[in-house]
Amino acid sequence: MMTRESSEEAFVFNPFTDGFTNDPYPYYAELRDAAPAHEHPLGFWILSRYEDVSKLQRSGHSVDERYLTRLPRWKSDSRTLGKENRLMRGLAVLDQDPPNHTRLRGLVSKAFTRRAVDALEPRIATLVDRALDRIAEAGRADLVAELAFPLPFTVISEMLGIPVVEHTRIRALTGTLVRALEPLADPGLQAEIRAANHELMGIVRELTDWKRDNPGDDLISALLAAEHDGDVLGGDELVAQVMFLYIAGHESTVNLLAGGILALLRHPGQLRLLREDPGLVANAVEEILRYDTPVHLMRRITIESLPAHGEEIPAGAWVVACLAAANRDPRFWGADADELRLDRPNAHQNVSFGAGIHHCLGAALARLEARVTFTRFARRFPSPAVEEVRWNGRINVRGPAKLLISVR
Repeated sequence: MMTRESSEEAFVFNPFTDGFTNDPYPYYAELRDAAPAHEHPLGFWILSRYEDVSKLQRSGHSVDERYLTRLPRWKSDSRTLGKENRLMRGLAVLDQDPPNHTRLRGLVSKAFTRRAVDALEPRIATLVDRALDRIAEAGRADLVAELAFPLPFTVISEMLGIPVVEHTRIRALTGTLVRALEPLADPGLQAEIRAANHELMGIVRELTDWKRDNPGDDLISALLAAEHDGDVLGGDELVAQVMFLYIAGHESTVNLLAGGILALLRHPGQLRLLREDPGLVANAVEEILRYDTPVHLMRRITIESLPAHGEEIPAGAWVVACLAAANRDPRFWGADADELRLDRPNAHQNVSFGAGIHHCLGAALARLEARVTFTRFARRFPSPAVEEVRWNGRINVRGPAKLLISVR
């Protein structure tokens, strides 16, 4: 929420206040109104209005921490830990600026094409239908455990060609790693994240080494064979891209699927609209991405000063763009920004998947999984109901940890 010590002092954004992770949107509204360009006492800046967030996404500001000269408090040990302790050693495409970003994205994109994603629709439909069959038979189920997590996890695992025997441990490790995206992790958690990072890099390195000698019809083999202007991925670069695709390929999609179905269940009129008009589903996915954003925060490091709302954000500063706040900014979306409207005409302008050169590589896959899931769920169950919701307690990669529903 926003707090202030006295009427004369600036507001301070505090996402650790009670109730924030269950429903952060009232606090985001206060942030947009009170401090749209907000310098936090912990040493970073926050942007929360749509215009500013959208502009930053399309800007040339950096994602590379070497430009960081004004160190946020929680990054105080990053200069001493060494690059080997950074998540994926800082080699993943999301941590690179051009020209290296251009090279890496070119290599990864060749193995992650729209045609390859579209070809997955029958497999995704089969997985969704099987999950819905189990839920129908039981009459009530945890939608996260039965569908929202297994679907994207299985799809990205099969795409990459990761053997089933590795899934349990990798699932645990990725669950730890994604917590690196949360602000202000305590020292104990930071140590767990570093240990998980080292272990998962080792597992992926062994897998990619095996794939070099035993290529198959999978994404890792395609990455091994991919070239961009005569260049190929180096060993550590390959490991980093595989790890990034694996984590990004399921963690945020879990929130999209579970949060989306929860939103539909809480708005039965909108669920009925989707059931009666399944052709609306593509726009419905965009509106759900806007209404309950799967990943709430994005970071950039300024390479030059950035003016915003009478403030001057200096070069070398860590800037947090609050995607979820921007996606409900009434200055852009109108007075009904807090309402779910599956037929909202400009829903596709949400900022959930980024923009510019850092637009999410897996956006097409996440959208496909959501389209198939929402359409089939709406058609299958005429009167589903929410029995229990438990949120995952995260600030950034936020979504339901448990969504118990009844379908009878």
